[in-house]
Amino acid sequence: MKFFPDNWSSIFASEAPLLELFARGSTLYFAILVFLRLMPRRIGGELATMDLVFLFLIADAAAHALGGYSTVTDGLIVITILMGWNFLFNFLSFHFPLIERLVSAPSLQVIRNGQLIRRNMRREFLTEDELMEHLRLQGIDDLKEVKAAYVEGEGQITVVCHKESK
Repeated sequence: MKFFPDNWSSIFASEAPLLELFARGSTLYFAILVFLRLMPRRIGGELATMDLVFLFLIADAAAHALGGYSTVTDGLIVITILMGWNFLFNFLSFHFPLIERLVSAPSLQVIRNGQLIRRNMRREFLTEDELMEHLRLQGIDDLKEVKAAYVEGEGQITVVCHKESK
């Protein structure tokens, strides 16, 4: 039984060209970002879309570093590239509202003055039962109590009640 590899450099030496690793990581990052931006907001749950993309890709790169890539260094390079893109987009979206609008979905109103906005609910594949369940979880059992409700860009549903309610 062997405890140590014969050649330690084979574990740490990068075998894939750096530009190839950069192209693969960048392509996956942007493709998944676009796909998630096109999906209904509720898919992402409580994580921001940027965070979700980042976590998916880091997990994938880490999995490859454990066996998919030939070396640990290749996996670490891809993880560094993904972290760089994530940092850059977070920085840019903080400083430039246009970038924020491109990468984050705006909130979408689904209730206005106690009335369901069914067209917007259809866009998000949000059923009336799901919406009512969310309202009940917040202690609201009648739509008339709701001034406005929104599906936020990150997927959660926020509710604003009339003054006399809650």
